[in-house]
Amino acid sequence: MKWFEASKGFGFLVTDDGQEVYLHASALPEGVKEVRAGTRMEFGIAQGRKGAQALTARVVEAAPSVVRGKRKPAEDTAILIEDLIKVLDSVSNGLRKGRYPEKGQAGKVAAVLRRVADDLDA
Repeated sequence: MKWFEASKGFGFLVTDDGQEVYLHASALPEGVKEVRAGTRMEFGIAQGRKGAQALTARVVEAAPSVVRGKRKPAEDTAILIEDLIKVLDSVSNGLRKGRYPEKGQAGKVAAVLRRVADDLDA
């Protein structure tokens, strides 16, 4: 898969010999709504009015997750989450007293939350 834009309903595949092939969402397997770049697929090709077009497509191998390959070991993430709980507890205590954290601290906490969420979601 070269690229696929689910909101537009199409994308392009590249054959082993470098030919670009149009892929409409209707050619995807049942239940598949989106395909990530790098996914290996098998597909049948027909010549349409605008060139090569995939008639049907089948996912052979999903694209590897870049985030999953770069994330920390689970033990390190557990330590990070324990520290994050302490920081969030401090923020919570301030909120109970009617005080939001200062902008600098709030930004750092938000950045850590996003990073942990990305690691967990990979």
